[in-house]
Amino acid sequence: MTREEALRLHREALVIDSHNDSIVAHIRRGNLGLAGEQGPERAGRAGAVAYLRQYLSPLGQGIQLDIPRMRAGGLGAAFFAVDTTRPWGNHLLYAMDALGYFAQEVEEHDADITIARRAADIAQAKSQGKLAAVLAIENSNALEQSLHVLPLFYQLGVRAMTLTHSDRAWAGDGCEVENGGGLTGFGRRVVARMNELGMLVDVSHLNERGFWDVVECCRAPFIASHSCCRSLCDHPRNLTDEQLRALAEKGGVVGLTFVPAFVEARSPTLERLLDHLEHAVQVGGIDCVGLGSDFDGGGDLLPDAAAYPEITAGLAGRGYEAQAIRQILGENHLRLLRETIG
Repeated sequence: MTREEALRLHREALVIDSHNDSIVAHIRRGNLGLAGEQGPERAGRAGAVAYLRQYLSPLGQGIQLDIPRMRAGGLGAAFFAVDTTRPWGNHLLYAMDALGYFAQEVEEHDADITIARRAADIAQAKSQGKLAAVLAIENSNALEQSLHVLPLFYQLGVRAMTLTHSDRAWAGDGCEVENGGGLTGFGRRVVARMNELGMLVDVSHLNERGFWDVVECCRAPFIASHSCCRSLCDHPRNLTDEQLRALAEKGGVVGLTFVPAFVEARSPTLERLLDHLEHAVQVGGIDCVGLGSDFDGGGDLLPDAAAYPEITAGLAGRGYEAQAIRQILGENHLRLLRETIG
């Protein structure tokens, strides 16, 4: 397949990215709009996130994913996550404020983007020339230890949630907790309730003991939305080959991430990311591999979402057939969503 053929395939394919931190990034850079709107008048949109986290300087610069960049990179759908780890004592308020901010942005840009509550909404959006956003929570501390919050998040459109961040959470221990435990009783109840509601359980950031607890207690396929392969880069955020095989056996998907430290400790490159993609395919099979950039949250291996076609060109250059590339770009994620959120 030539580069031109690969780029044509990319334009035609459904491309889904399973993790970004762009909602909070837009707020912290001056309450930016999804189409890039900025200016002093945007100050009136500030809420709890802006107050609790403060603005980054210089304002308006450094965004990796928004509507223009999604369109430039052929990205059809993305999981927009709100990481609720940092606002101590205000996890739920922070999540609600960020989701409310984003909901207003989507409403104001409804000719370009829609919130996907079911998998069919993503395919429909593509057919209409629109982008789709899957709402996600990163770190179940957003629940403030209340299972009653989960169905309310669901009603707002949230369809995926990571159980922890890298530190200790009420649901279990993250990957950087030394000698950490697995899921807590609360964490197991969270997984069960998510299965009942039709929400996608996300094990990125969870430690190994917690991962195996999810394998045991989760009734539905699950996702590692932004992780790489530990056998190629020995980082606790990455999955071992045993974990990759278990994820695949459950019908899950790993979204290979663009965070340089998870790709290669010394000299991360796009080629090395492609090595991770190939390794995940070899270990778990073609059905379990997708992409989860972590744009606006550390996914700096590519400059921004407009560079997404380089991945397709790279896969084609390694001899991947068109159908396999389509699966990696988005069809595996779409299948997973059909089997979990409906």
